Amino acid sequence: MTVPRFWREQASRYNLVGSHCKTCNEYFYPIRNLCPNCRRDGEMEQYKFKGNGEIVTYTITHTTSDEFNDLVPYTLAIVKLDEGPCLTTQIVDEPEKADIGKRVHSVFRKLGSDGEDGILYYGTKFELDK
Repeated sequence: MTVPRFWREQASRYNLVGSHCKTCNEYFYPIRNLCPNCRRDGEMEQYKFKGNGEIVTYTITHTTSDEFNDLVPYTLAIVKLDEGPCLTTQIVDEPEKADIGKRVHSVFRKLGSDGEDGILYYGTKFELDK
């Protein structure tokens, strides 16, 4: 990821910001400028999601590139936010605790870095509700 792109996407990455169409009352993640339902008739606004949802499906990754070896095994899931949109995310709890239908909430965690001495990238991941 390039540094300019990182800073351009900072608001949505750190705040789980998407869009809401005032016309049809649908929510979208990531941000959309045009409602796919209403097209040009839709009135879009930015929306900060609350960060709560449930696991729709998931997989446990046991093998990955050398860059992410310290993470395996880890859970990658599709989470449906309470407002409606689905997103792909990492679940930070132990993989054996993940299950379809379990409630989750967003947390702020390290996403990666540009090498050992490079910029650290942080953003939203999810953890199971206690």
